[in-house]
Amino acid sequence: MRKATKIWIATATAFVALGLIMFTVVMAKCNWDFSKLVTSKYETNTYEITDEFDSISMNTDTADIRFAPSDNEECKVVCYEEEKVKHSVAVKEDTLVINAVNSKAWYEYIGINFSSPKITVYLPKAKYNSLIIREDTGDVEIPEAFTFGDIDIALSTGAVDCFAFAAEKISIKTSTGNVCVENVSAKALDISVSTGKVTVLGVTCEGEVSVGVSTGKASLADVKCKNLVSSGDTGDVFLKNVIASERFSVNRTTGDVKLDGCDAAELFIETDTGDVYGTLLSEKVFITKTDTGSINVPKSVTGGRCEIATDTGNIRITVEN
Repeated sequence: MRKATKIWIATATAFVALGLIMFTVVMAKCNWDFSKLVTSKYETNTYEITDEFDSISMNTDTADIRFAPSDNEECKVVCYEEEKVKHSVAVKEDTLVINAVNSKAWYEYIGINFSSPKITVYLPKAKYNSLIIREDTGDVEIPEAFTFGDIDIALSTGAVDCFAFAAEKISIKTSTGNVCVENVSAKALDISVSTGKVTVLGVTCEGEVSVGVSTGKASLADVKCKNLVSSGDTGDVFLKNVIASERFSVNRTTGDVKLDGCDAAELFIETDTGDVYGTLLSEKVFITKTDTGSINVPKSVTGGRCEIATDTGNIRITVEN
């Protein structure tokens, strides 16, 4: 080893040792209470709303958002927020508008922070025209106590739990995070996730249920709709008691597709690498293809079209009596 390299290694080791010593001294003075290292200050602010509104629009940076019924038929918004990242809350054109107001300088982003902002919206009514949420990082929870005309949620990083009904469409899009929609009805459901798990349970849709996942699993159970469309790159698809009056269209690059007591007038399933297996509720005319794998399907000549193709994988389907 060259002399210069030895000197650099020795210097780096010395700096690491010095850092550890300084860290130990500081933490000892703080009695090893890591909360004393936090550089961001938080406060709780309550915003009372007296004006009437029929829609809600939220645009925040990093905050967990939840909704709850008001216990006194009045609206209030409770924000646990940073001193320099507060929220403006006001009613504009019949819409409750909540926006993050960031007054931080660039150097104030450097530091240690163990807390996360939280927004709780207490709503006096059960029905509203629309709910729009735009968020960078944070979780969203919408309980079953509410009904909206439309629900439109878009996050960069965060989980969404939606238990609220929609008269028209529910649209949820997130780059990284899990999405759960349970026991709701809507005319259409559109879920798109880049990385995360999608769970749809007990959903009834007059129109199309669309689930797109780049990397992650999709699980749907007890779903009734007109059409089911599911696409994705990497991840399994599990469908249980999913009934479409017209069409299934499932496409995966890598991942298995499992059907448990499902049915549709027509089914089109395609995977590059993965197995397709499970049970259907009625007879179909099967059109199957696999490059490397085995095929085991009923030899039925009646029913709707069921087309299944996979490059590398097995196809095994049975029809329940």
